[in-house]
This record gives sequence, C-alpha cells and structure tokens, in this order.
Amino acid sequence: MIAENFSLKQYNTFGIDAMAQYFSTFNSIERLEELLEFKKPVTSYAVDTPFILGGGSNILLTKNIEGLVLKNEIKGIEKISEDSDAVYVKAGAGENWHQLVMYCIHNNLAGIENLSLIPGNVGASPMQNIGAYGVELKDVFHELEAFHLTEKKAVQFGLSDCEFGYRESVFKRKLKNQFVITSVTYRLNKTPHFNTSYGAIEQELHAMGIQTLSIQAVSQAVINIRRSKLPDPAVIGNAGSFFKNPEINQQHFDLLKKAFPNVVGYALKNGNVKLAAGWLIEQCGWKGYRRGDAGCHEKQALVLVNYGEAKGNEILRLSDEIIASVHKKFEVELEREVNVIE
Repeated sequence: MIAENFSLKQYNTFGIDAMAQYFSTFNSIERLEELLEFKKPVTSYAVDTPFILGGGSNILLTKNIEGLVLKNEIKGIEKISEDSDAVYVKAGAGENWHQLVMYCIHNNLAGIENLSLIPGNVGASPMQNIGAYGVELKDVFHELEAFHLTEKKAVQFGLSDCEFGYRESVFKRKLKNQFVITSVTYRLNKTPHFNTSYGAIEQELHAMGIQTLSIQAVSQAVINIRRSKLPDPAVIGNAGSFFKNPEINQQHFDLLKKAFPNVVGYALKNGNVKLAAGWLIEQCGWKGYRRGDAGCHEKQALVLVNYGEAKGNEILRLSDEIIASVHKKFEVELEREVNVIE
C-alpha cells in the first residue's frame, strides 16, 4: 500500500509536519524492489529515486518531499560467526540502535556500550559513523550490505569501502542517495576494553558507586549522562547534536586560548585540536534562546529544539545565525551534523 499526501511528523524526531507526496514502508529487499517498480507508472513527479527514511533522528525537513518516501523497517538481530576474540552480530537496518546495544550488553558483547541511547536506527550508524564518549562506529564495524537503487542489486561494503570520517561516510558524500543500507555486521569483543576517560563517565561511575567495571555499568553511566543533559525527542522535538565539533590547527587554538582562556579543546593525533561546539555556541549567548517554537536547548547548546509547531525553515534559520555568530566571535566555522532536507 502506498499512501498519498502523508504526514511525516511522527517519523522525524524534530516533529516537523512535512508531507510526503507518496509514502510506504518495506521490511525486506524483495518488498523494496516491488516498491521501486511500482513508482514507474506514477507520472505526477519527476524524482528518479525515492527518499529513504530510517529512524528520522538525524534529519531536518524544511519542505514537503516530492515523490516517493520509503521507510526502512528491515528487522532482525543474529550472531553469524565468532572467533577466539570476537562475535560477529548482524542487524537489520530498521532495528532500533539502542535496542541493538542492549542486545549486545545482555549477551556480554563489548564495544558499543559507550554508544548507548543514541537515537535512530541501525542503518544510520555507518552512514553517520555515529560516535560518543571516545568510541566511533568504525571501531566495531565489520561490513554492511546495501541495495543500489538504480542497478537493483545488493552490494557488500567493507571497512575501507565506507571511507569513514568524523560523522562521515561514503554514503553521505560520493554515494549519497544511491544506496539503501539493508543490514550491518559488527565485530563485538568477548573481552571488554573499557573507555571511560572521555566526558563525565568516570565521575558518573563513581557517583553510581561502581566497584567493579563492566560494560553494563559503562552503558548505564552513559545513559544517565545523556538523560541528564539531552532532551527526550518524545517530549521536545530534536535531533541530538545539531553541529559537529569543529577541528582547527594548533596555531589557531593557541590564539583562541590567549583571547579565551577557558576555551575547551582536545588534542588530536593529526596535530590539530577539536573544539567543543557547545561551548562556542554558549559563549555566543545562544544557550536557552527561543524564538517562537524554535530554540537552543537550555541544558545543551549543541542541541536545537522544536518546542511544538516550529517549521523546519525556522530551525534552519536559527542554525544559520548561530553559525554566523560563532564565526564572528571565534573565526571558527561550524558544520551541521544533521542532514538538512531542502
């Protein structure tokens, strides 16, 4: 069944009431192929390939979407192999990411506990190279399968094929809108290698009274931290971190440090420094700012929010103003992490 003039408000975590000209879901590659064939006789739009929707947790809709919108609901989690050190777990792209994390923790499989409570679905994890608290998706990635929308065939992608970068992959650049990720396979460790030095994890573990470190404890610490400072999309519309943490060279950082002694920066292996975008935005006075129903969250300046009926363009315009003010004050260019659909 394909619906017409379908509201996507419930299918994006910003809660933007944009319309899909045509909308349907698929839970298998076979169903996806059927839907791709179905669109051919439709002559009321000129879009060649459909818009693929996952968990809707990293998009900002600024307009209605012309053509066919297909929501990926391919499910399933299974252990497919193991060796002396690791277990390989394959998950359908339509699975909820946090539910996959909980599955791995329940089965004592380590590596993604620091990525607990990140909103969205499995399919977005390699597309974005999601990361938090010192861990990135690429650290546990094994391979994925994706379906080419025009050639109508499945293709396997290994680690190098994905060209992972900071919140980047080949699917956001070179191969954008060409593939649908259908499944992802992760390499999870049998013996954990704990990463607790980033952010407030160690302090939270201490506050929790943890005596013996475990992946369960690290996961719960991350959940506690995220819940304490990030708004729940079910309560306030948002897409998590709206901006990437910018990277600058050491010389630029030294100049900033002289002018702003409290500037937050983390040394990188390449000699550059990664700045905390939230700190930069807060210093420009945006934290807690609200205009109509579009705003900057009161606890975390990195998160833009929809308090109710904000339009996508209103949130986009606010982000433009934030980018301009950060550049004016610090000569640092912020880049959006959220995918803006214009």
